[in-house]
Amino acid sequence: MPVAENGASATICCARLAKMESLARLRRRVAAYAAHDDPLTAAANWIALVVAWNQPFYPLYLWAAVGADKIAPAFLTLLSTPFFLAVPAVAQRHPLAARILLPLTGIGNGIVSTKAFGAGSGVEIFLLPCALIGAALYRPAERPIGLVIVALSAAAYFVPVRFYGQPLAGYTAADNNAMVGLNALSAATLVVFIGLLLSGAVATSEERRDQVPRKK
Repeated sequence: MPVAENGASATICCARLAKMESLARLRRRVAAYAAHDDPLTAAANWIALVVAWNQPFYPLYLWAAVGADKIAPAFLTLLSTPFFLAVPAVAQRHPLAARILLPLTGIGNGIVSTKAFGAGSGVEIFLLPCALIGAALYRPAERPIGLVIVALSAAAYFVPVRFYGQPLAGYTAADNNAMVGLNALSAATLVVFIGLLLSGAVATSEERRDQVPRKK
């Protein structure tokens, strides 16, 4: 009997080790995919991958907030997932294009989500992280691009409600209140993550620039 128990324990232990090794390999692959010599581009890659990773969970959050019968519009948000996942791939050849693709995808997703859930859901608050990216992800020489991103984010945020029409599901006032809380918390968490990531990337970028010998 003890021999059988020891054998079962060894099997479980081996299975756990194999799972841990698989997760470690996955982390290394993701880290390698997101890696880039340019700190700002690397930050954009990580933002894109974190957003893409979290998107499939949004329907589950919405299920908990408003019920299973009203989550169908949430699957429209997954249309942007391939674009977020493509940001690091684009960055390998065109770093600036990748840094532009990230906020544009976010703005597009914000517009689609506002149409899907209605302005009463507060989902347009996700346009604020897009504006933050526009303000912080571009170097002084790229400032016009950043200003365009900020302007597009603001324009999408202030689109008149009548432009979107009715949401794609019959959300009640209670549903809207629940979604406003959910979206506000999610957007605030994303803003904090982006702020921390970009502050480190900007600092690293400045340090590297200071280390470059200046021409006399």
